[in-house]
Amino acid sequence: MPLVNNLTQSKSNENKITKIMTDTGEIQLSSKTVRNYLVNGNGEVTDQEVKLFIGLCAGQKLNPFIKEAYLIKYGSQPAQMVVSKDVYQKRANKNPQYAGKKAGIVVININGSVEYRNGALLIEGETLLGGWCEVYKKDTDIPERVEVSFDEYVGKKKDGSINNQWATKPATMIRKVAVAQALREAFTEDFQGLYTAEEAGV
Repeated sequence: MPLVNNLTQSKSNENKITKIMTDTGEIQLSSKTVRNYLVNGNGEVTDQEVKLFIGLCAGQKLNPFIKEAYLIKYGSQPAQMVVSKDVYQKRANKNPQYAGKKAGIVVININGSVEYRNGALLIEGETLLGGWCEVYKKDTDIPERVEVSFDEYVGKKKDGSINNQWATKPATMIRKVAVAQALREAFTEDFQGLYTAEEAGV
């Protein structure tokens, strides 16, 4: 009987509905829905990872059905919970203190000089060092500035080689990391606990 009760309880937990009011309306999440439709990768997520993901969506009002949040699991590695860059920009735009941003990359140019460049234009023969971002707020004259190192965040495969996204779009990727970190530091309450796939290296 205890075994039957445990199985019944487990099934009940799988189907338990959590209602979440997101910026795009109310959604309903259960552990079963997350496992069947919302996990990316080839790994088997644990009960704890599923609950944490539902908790993140509820706490930050994220809608995973429209790709605002992702639960990613490869093999036996810990699951990654990340949000889309669109969530960052939408939340920044809604903050009454947001006054825009500037972002770009840091390179050693073909003349051998370190150059801080707007945007993500990387010329053949240059060395990409990192990314930078400045976020401006209406209540201060000093922008929130972040600089990040390419080597620290470049996404890699199990064998140590650079993954496809970082290999083909390195400047775009490191700029995204800098933007996410600067926005999170400027508006901590809006982005607490939220990380992008570029930061997580997935």
